[in-house]
Amino acid sequence: METETKAVGDGKVVEMSKGGRKIRRCELVLRFLGLALTLVAAIILGVDKETKVVPITITSTLPPIDVPVTAKWHHMSAFVYFVVANAIACTHAALSLILCLVSKNGQKGMKLVIIFLDLMMVALLFSGNGAAAAIGVIGYNGNSHVRWNKVCNVFTKFCNHVAVSIVLSLLGSLSFLLVILLIALSLPKHK
Repeated sequence: METETKAVGDGKVVEMSKGGRKIRRCELVLRFLGLALTLVAAIILGVDKETKVVPITITSTLPPIDVPVTAKWHHMSAFVYFVVANAIACTHAALSLILCLVSKNGQKGMKLVIIFLDLMMVALLFSGNGAAAAIGVIGYNGNSHVRWNKVCNVFTKFCNHVAVSIVLSLLGSLSFLLVILLIALSLPKHK
């Protein structure tokens, strides 16, 4: 296996194999994907808003009253959690991407901290995705047991944006999970 010798500023010499460079490139690409996907997911849901005029019947003898109703992401705490979780993960991805670009190969302590934070981001994103998806399912189907009606038949654009945002965030969380797996598989094996 070919190795490349590189002098580091402290007078240390670090050897990096071609396989190590490929792993590093894959890690950088996956981190960038995590950054982009979580950023777009947060933006799509963060600017999502739809207003519809809904007829409301008070009694059967009176004509329905038309009331404008607006669906916004901050009306549901699960969507607020989702947007904040994606913003945190996006910030972590940007900072870890910068740290990975400027760090040397010999900084194992920094690498362990980043891996631990990657695990935290996977957990945070999956919990945010689960919360938003649960509210999305209730929006699409309603809940007859507590008399919650469907809302996605009225606010179709809003619900479609929520669904796209959840899918993008899931892909972002999978990219963080792949980074963790890639780093775990590249760790030296002890006998």
